[in-house]
Amino acid sequence: MATAYDQSFSVSFKSQEGYRPTANEEFMNSTQLAYFRHKLLDWKDEILRESRGTMAQLKSGPIREADLTDRASSETDWSIELRTRDRQRKLISKIDAALRRIESGEYGFCEVSGEPISLARLEARPIATMSVEAQERHEKNERITRED
Repeated sequence: MATAYDQSFSVSFKSQEGYRPTANEEFMNSTQLAYFRHKLLDWKDEILRESRGTMAQLKSGPIREADLTDRASSETDWSIELRTRDRQRKLISKIDAALRRIESGEYGFCEVSGEPISLARLEARPIATMSVEAQERHEKNERITRED
């Protein structure tokens, strides 16, 4: 559901078409925040559109393949599709958390060190909560813990 704020934001950001954040400007200024907010909202909308398509296909009825091999293949495809939708459902909660961080002024800063997360990392993964260095340390610690 788009709120009035979302709609006014969308209209105001459209004037920034073609904009890309650069290191030559103040980190997480209002234009950068608007850019990432727009990117996150577009990503969320895309996921929700795909999800509605999947739901429509599920409601169309059961798999009606006559051949057992074809039926098994179709069921495998559906299983993969449903696992993908489940991952995307979890992704939506991360997108919502990133949008909340934008509103609270915490977006773009590492939750571990408080240092800025690189613009390149945010561009590639706008839901990132840690800098590359902090993420690497986190993953290394996870591997060590799993090996114990």
